[in-house]
Amino acid sequence: MQHFSPKKSVLAVAITSLFCVPFGLMQTASAQSTTTQTAQTQDEKPTSVIVTGTRMQNRSATNTSAPVDVISAESLKNLGVSEINQALSVALPSLNFPRPGLTDGTDTIRPATLRGLGPDQTLVLVNSKRRHSSALVNVNGTVGRGAAAVDLNTIPSAIVKNIEVLRDGASAQYGSDALSGVINLRLRQDRDGGEATASYGERITEFDYIPSTPPTGAGWTAPGTSRSRHDGNTATVSIWKGLSFGETGYVTVAAELKDQKHTERAGWDFRQQYPLVNGAFDPREKSANRFDAWYGEPQLKQSTAFINAGETLAGGVKIYGWSSYQRRDALSAGFFRRPLQDQNILAIYPDGFLPKIAPLVDDYSASAGVSWLAGEWDLDASLGYGKNKMQFTIKDTLNRSIGPSSKTQFNAGGFSYDQLVFNLSAVRSFNMPELSSPLSFATGFEARREGYSLFAGEPDSYRFGGEKLANGTPTAPGAQVFPGFTPANASNNNRSAIGAYIDLETNFTKDWQASAAVRAEHYSDFGNNVTGKIATRYDFSKEFGLRGSLQNGFRAPSPQQQFFTSTATNFINGVPFEITTFKPTDPAAVALGAKPLDAEKSFNQSLGAVFSLGKLGITVDAYRIQLSNRIVLSENLTATNVRNYLTAQGFIGIGGGRFFINGVDTTTKGLDIVSNWPMLTESAGRFDFTLAGNFTKTEVSKVPQTAQLAALTPAPVLFDRINVLSLERGQPRNKINASVDWKLADYAATIRATRYGEVLDPGTTAALDQTLSPKTLVDVELRYSLSKRLKLAVGADNIFDVYADARLPALNTTGATSFSNFSPFGRSGRFVYVRLSYSL
Repeated sequence: MQHFSPKKSVLAVAITSLFCVPFGLMQTASAQSTTTQTAQTQDEKPTSVIVTGTRMQNRSATNTSAPVDVISAESLKNLGVSEINQALSVALPSLNFPRPGLTDGTDTIRPATLRGLGPDQTLVLVNSKRRHSSALVNVNGTVGRGAAAVDLNTIPSAIVKNIEVLRDGASAQYGSDALSGVINLRLRQDRDGGEATASYGERITEFDYIPSTPPTGAGWTAPGTSRSRHDGNTATVSIWKGLSFGETGYVTVAAELKDQKHTERAGWDFRQQYPLVNGAFDPREKSANRFDAWYGEPQLKQSTAFINAGETLAGGVKIYGWSSYQRRDALSAGFFRRPLQDQNILAIYPDGFLPKIAPLVDDYSASAGVSWLAGEWDLDASLGYGKNKMQFTIKDTLNRSIGPSSKTQFNAGGFSYDQLVFNLSAVRSFNMPELSSPLSFATGFEARREGYSLFAGEPDSYRFGGEKLANGTPTAPGAQVFPGFTPANASNNNRSAIGAYIDLETNFTKDWQASAAVRAEHYSDFGNNVTGKIATRYDFSKEFGLRGSLQNGFRAPSPQQQFFTSTATNFINGVPFEITTFKPTDPAAVALGAKPLDAEKSFNQSLGAVFSLGKLGITVDAYRIQLSNRIVLSENLTATNVRNYLTAQGFIGIGGGRFFINGVDTTTKGLDIVSNWPMLTESAGRFDFTLAGNFTKTEVSKVPQTAQLAALTPAPVLFDRINVLSLERGQPRNKINASVDWKLADYAATIRATRYGEVLDPGTTAALDQTLSPKTLVDVELRYSLSKRLKLAVGADNIFDVYADARLPALNTTGATSFSNFSPFGRSGRFVYVRLSYSL
């Protein structure tokens, strides 16, 4: 880690603060006239000028020194599934959205990844300002395990003008998290116009699964190897409207209501369900419903509102702000508890039960700022706040240790994350005769406060009620599927960070551009960090140019990783032991070798080529990302020697657990290829062809160890092969997107194909590994303008109803997980929909 002294920190802040000029000194002579915002129709293309990855005012997506993709509002809309994460995954081959299931809260807040890295290693901005992350940290065994990422689906696509995706590290420009790139959502700034949209769709699908063999002499057989389902019914209503006030003021509002039913993609549960009757199988076994699991999309009801506003005052002073709120009421399930299981009480559930997890997510944000001219300086100051809160209700369940008097619904507690950010930036250009263009000089300051709190559930959700089994063994306490957080888990923590940066960019000649940035940050919890970046591009001709960059980056440990903790009590030989997800600073975790979390570090290298062959544009960008000290969640350390070691250290009744730890080093190499070709014909209309591909490979070169655990015999493994293979092969090594948009008079259509390369579903041993073969999904949408204002669209996502390879019985011991959570496109099948849009 690089360090800088507190004196230097103060100096950097002081230099930046020189540009904070009081409003009374704002110079009106330099005020420039502001172009009145006009409404954009749905057919307009987004502006080519970008703001992500550069602070120059005239950069476009075609002349940058790093790859930037621009996804228009219309592209976001031309899908059946109205999720920004899903839209980005089919538009960008380097972005994946795997959609896991049976993963507790991760069913509700699903992460996306860029360039094969983690969900929290991509920075998300809204109008170039840092967006707050979700409170949830993914502690289940899926892609992104251990990460707490921004939930893009809290932003309705109706409010989005376009999305800029910088596929390059940018920590020196934007701070923590920008290791793989930056996603910047730019909001509408319309003074008039608008659109109301209503859509409805459902999953119409058939899938094959591999049933297991029932017990010998069972007398029941699988009803086949395939299932037909009509489910996942989804209704979405959204509206956006532009309003004006004064000569230049705008208020753009958007709202969305979504009602989605769950999908069920489980296979046949071959296991014995009921206790034996006089040594024989219960007759009810033959009539039992063995499709007894939810596995797929969650049920949810979601309400979202967003407003974006701005005004230009006298003297060219601009004020702006936006605010959002979303409530997401979701419902998903855990694994079925059979009637005969010790976790069940026959008096309450004679036929077993499927416990449900019902997270309630409240997400809100508010940001406001002002920009003004002071001499030749373009200044901007803003203050933003965001909060994400997730609380859990556990339904259709019980606390086995309380006995027949147990409730069947519990408040299990939850957590929240909030972020307060102040930004001050100053940009100006210096005319230098020896340069082909003015030198753009930018400097800025950011102060951020982050808070994380965890609150306990009701006592019955976690307590031990004293109930024992017939053999005298105590039963497990807490709500089945999701024991509540205990008062000992509850906490309220915060940290602060300040940073300052300098950014330079210019054209040395008309063909050669270059930029450099350096950023220094200080965090109250782990210390200081300095990052830098240089990037350049040289155009040998109008048809060909080369570009590249070198940079180091960092990602600060998130408060979720530092402070999340949960406890469950397990009885081992009749003795209660607490199994805990420890904070890294917990004394028991420290005894096992845990240390306060430090920042992840990266070194990024990229080299690309840009081709412009008439109307055909092609970019090819190779990259290498070396990550060190990655933060991961350890394995469950609950072996007998771990328990004995903790007892010897004075931790009585603690049976082990897991904790977050630095120590994984990885190298990711990849190649992005993007090509675009518009074709305008006289009689057949306009065609826009896109072909893009991502090829990436990650290798793990180091895993964490601690001296304390290494001294035990046998030494427990802190990060096992499943997690190593998840990083190396849990995402497709190649992904190819091809699409064509067509328009002729009142008719339009989109055809899109996405090919996902092979993925590994890792097992505990090599013999249990399953390689998922490459699959291609095709989406089709047809559109017709019924009138000048009214448009009709019908379509199907995954029209050929493609699924990942069915999971092998050895990996699917309950029958529930018929498809792997490592499938890069989930397991939902065909979605058929209709959409009506009315221009306001």
